Amino acid sequence: MSKIDYNLKKIKAFVFDVDGVLSPATVPMTEDGMPARMVNVKDGYAMQLAVKHGYKIAIITGGTGKSLVLRYKALGINDVYMGSSMKLPIFEKWAADNQLDMSEIAYFGDDIPDYECMKTAGLSVAPADADIDIKSVARYISPVTGGYGVAREVIEEVMKANGDWLSTEKAFGW
Repeated sequence: MSKIDYNLKKIKAFVFDVDGVLSPATVPMTEDGMPARMVNVKDGYAMQLAVKHGYKIAIITGGTGKSLVLRYKALGINDVYMGSSMKLPIFEKWAADNQLDMSEIAYFGDDIPDYECMKTAGLSVAPADADIDIKSVARYISPVTGGYGVAREVIEEVMKANGDWLSTEKAFGW
């Protein structure tokens, strides 16, 4: 029985913000003023496994940087939208292009730029340290803080509900 109050068998896709969700909200800066983001390898494992099982994944972030594209492409994620100041139009177009109903999408966000997408997605997920306004529209608030496994937690729950977690040899490698 999942702790997430949603029919997880409906989920076919995951959409993630980066800063505060896939990386901690506090990000060190390099000397050239670029964020030096951390990533969670367990999140990465779950994301690449979900892709191998046919789940759609997109990244929609206000952040920029070549490292973001390289990281997510290496996991098999091709839909990476950076510098996104208004996320909802991108989210809606991506869903339409992938023939997905909003009820089939889990959206992960932590701050005000994610608000509209969180209200639109079927399953909206916030990390424990998300903004209070985001928590007010989140269907599920993870006990995990941003950057420390919130993606892994929910992807694993969805894949277990659908019989995809550890179900084939795909699970035992990258």
